Amino acid sequence: MNRRVYSLLLMDDVIRAVDRLAYAQNTSRSNMINQILAEYLSVKTPEQRMHDIFEQIQMQMDRQNVFQIQLQPSDAMLSVRTALAYKYKPTVRYCVELFRSDPEILGELRVSARTQNAGLLRMLDSFFRLWDQLERTYLADRLAQGVQSRIENGRYCRSFFWPQQPCTNSQLGEAISAYIQTFDSAMKAFFALEDENWREGMDQICQRYQDTVLPKTILI
Repeated sequence: MNRRVYSLLLMDDVIRAVDRLAYAQNTSRSNMINQILAEYLSVKTPEQRMHDIFEQIQMQMDRQNVFQIQLQPSDAMLSVRTALAYKYKPTVRYCVELFRSDPEILGELRVSARTQNAGLLRMLDSFFRLWDQLERTYLADRLAQGVQSRIENGRYCRSFFWPQQPCTNSQLGEAISAYIQTFDSAMKAFFALEDENWREGMDQICQRYQDTVLPKTILI
């Protein structure tokens, strides 16, 4: 949605009330006024879309006992974290950022671990490369834009595209949530593998990806 600059004459009391609300919601005065007017006039804004998507993601994550929702400094971001069963149980963070006005990319997922352990970072990179290979293998003929991702020093970033067919914000939130849950489940299975059942474990990860992620890739 395009934005333009407009001049408005408002009462000081109104501005003070708007500023208090904007501060509470961690947004700007102009964006708060835009949201208030949009809600009153029943006009959907990017902020409302993001709120609806994040609300659905949080609802899906709350049904699991392994994720914790984190507070964010921006209404365009949502983070969840979980513990990884590796020695001292490091924390893995999934951060979803939604873009307000990109016509092609809905947003992106960033995965990282709070660690400086070189061995753990190598294992994370190994899993990320495996996951990336799975995506490029199974999604080659499903996503016109291809898979846009990058791997760097124990971090993984994956772009989510706008769907090619109409869908609701709830469907988008459900699809992103399913992606994160499957990614997390596969990563934890990867870290639990031992040499003697490596191939069987990889087969299970591939099957989980096909059963859970692929049916929803039309959305992401």
